[in-house]
Amino acid sequence: MIIYVYKKCSTCKAALLFLKKRGVTFTEKEICKEPPSIAELQHMLSYQNGNLKKLFNTSGLLYKEMQLKEKLQDLNVDQAFALLNQQGMLIKRPFLVGDDFGLIGFKETEWSKKIR
Repeated sequence: MIIYVYKKCSTCKAALLFLKKRGVTFTEKEICKEPPSIAELQHMLSYQNGNLKKLFNTSGLLYKEMQLKEKLQDLNVDQAFALLNQQGMLIKRPFLVGDDFGLIGFKETEWSKKIR
């Protein structure tokens, strides 16, 4: 498993604590320095039923500064992936990629279904 986090994010901290308490082996990556690859973004999109908006941190400052609320519907998937891959702060976090699942944001009840 790979989890992408932002160190100052309280939700990311909670997700890391959740994983550690369960003794899960994972690789932690800083989402700003090393955003998910295009392949990982594609993988995650498949677990979000193709809903591209779910990959975006819609409450983030950068999302608002870039006025992506208005622009998102005009982006194709490749353009959106390129943008997310270049700007890690645009990605909803934490961003967890497993072998057969992907989770975005931290909701303990949802994560508990996939991680025991």
